[in-house]
Amino acid sequence: MKVVLINGSPHEKGCTYTALAEVAAALNKNGIDTEICSIGTKPVRGCIACGRCCELGRCAFDDDPANEILKRLRQADGMVVGSPVYYGGPNGALCALLDRIFYAGGDALQFKPAAAVVSARRSGTTATFDRLNKYFTINRMPVVSSQYWNAVHGLTPADVLKDKEGLQTMRTLGNNMAWLLKSIAAGRQQLPEIEDRTPTNFIR
Repeated sequence: MKVVLINGSPHEKGCTYTALAEVAAALNKNGIDTEICSIGTKPVRGCIACGRCCELGRCAFDDDPANEILKRLRQADGMVVGSPVYYGGPNGALCALLDRIFYAGGDALQFKPAAAVVSARRSGTTATFDRLNKYFTINRMPVVSSQYWNAVHGLTPADVLKDKEGLQTMRTLGNNMAWLLKSIAAGRQQLPEIEDRTPTNFIR
């Protein structure tokens, strides 16, 4: 089994990475393979609602990490998304990437356990955490919990390493995700019934 962790910070080895690495270490300890994918510093396109992904099975734009990360997520059993807090919310580049990944490949992510991890110097963590969880809860993905909201605090990675409760929360998240992945694997043949969608427009 494998979990892909998305580092939604432009800093490849910054505070968000430090939190994700703690989750990954706990997963590895439980026999789960992990891969941390960084979105990097290059521009990330936003969704333009062209609909081409329905034909292609991927985003029509192929000049940023979205399709490569989607490919890795298709092959994974679970995902963790990490983001720094920018003005009380997730990194905009990360949201642009997730919009396209979920629109183009959401079907392939259904029933895969997922979790959000947030890093902040001081405040804005819960609003960012809530925003990221919306991607999972609209897509039939079991949301993995921990012992507290999944956040670490610090201005630098060295600061994050001093946040003992935050790091423990990350380890607990990794342990809980490993347990859920193994539980799902044991009962995979009994997924719930999926009804045909009945979209309702509120303006007629």
